[in-house]
Amino acid sequence: MSAGVYVVRVAEADADRASCFAVRKEVFVGEQGVPEDLEYDEYDAGAVHVLAVREDGLPLGTGRLLTGAAAAVKNGGAADVGALGRLAVAKAARGLGVGAALVRAIEDAARERGLAAVDLHAQTHALGFYERLGYAVYGPEFPDAGIPHRAMRKSLG
Repeated sequence: MSAGVYVVRVAEADADRASCFAVRKEVFVGEQGVPEDLEYDEYDAGAVHVLAVREDGLPLGTGRLLTGAAAAVKNGGAADVGALGRLAVAKAARGLGVGAALVRAIEDAARERGLAAVDLHAQTHALGFYERLGYAVYGPEFPDAGIPHRAMRKSLG
C-alpha cells in the first residue's frame, strides 16, 4: 500500500478519535498482544490525539500528547514537559514517513501549549527511530505491558 497523499491533524471529531483507537487496537492489541484494558486508560479523555489519514479517509496512524498532571505522572513531575505516547502506525503504512509526521504534529501541539520538552517511553526496538528525530535516552530499561522500554526526552527550545 502506498500512503499516497495524507494529512496529520488533531483528532477533535468523535469519528477521528474512533479512528485513533482503531489504529491503536490494530497495532498494540492485535499485533503486540497488549491487553485491551491496558491499552486504553484514564488519560485518553484529556489527551491531545493526532491522526494521520490518507486522502480517501483511511486511517494510517495515531499518537497522543499528555499535558499537565497527566504528563507529570509519566515524566517524573516536570510541569513544562509533555508526554508523547501511544504512537502507532498501521502495518501497511510503515516506512512511509507517517510516524515521523505524527511525532512532529505532537511536538507542534506541545509547543502551542508552551511546553519546553517532550518525554516518551519508547519500545526498545524503536529507539533508533526516536533518536533520528532528536530524542535522547535516559534512565534504565523497564517493562511496560511486558515489552521492554526506555525513557527518552527532546527539548523543544
